[in-house]
Amino acid sequence: MSDNDAEVEAVKAANLRFYQAFGGLDIDEMERVWETSARVMCVHPGWRLLTGWRDVKASWEGIFLNTTLMHFNITDTRVVIQGDSAWVSCVENISSVMDGHAANFGVQATNVFVRTGGEWRMVHHHASA
Repeated sequence: MSDNDAEVEAVKAANLRFYQAFGGLDIDEMERVWETSARVMCVHPGWRLLTGWRDVKASWEGIFLNTTLMHFNITDTRVVIQGDSAWVSCVENISSVMDGHAANFGVQATNVFVRTGGEWRMVHHHASA
């Protein structure tokens, strides 16, 4: 495995941790995945842009509060790395139960990571239906 292959796998692993935290409805794990700074941004499907960890975290807390099941099958993953930045494009194939209603749907997502202290941390998540 080349150095670049190893870096791509490390970014894919960080992306997977994000979806494990999301699927596990686990705010503590979500906080470990994200860079918890003022520069982070998030766009959930149909939402306005959220900026700063405080607002981004509050959005996840609200989603988790109203969700009893969230299962992801991630497909069509593409990774680009440029220095200490990486972006991932993927399709989130989701099965969920929110507010008592079951749904299956697909969402196109872009996740941006930065390498800090040797770890890839999410700084941006954008999902569109």
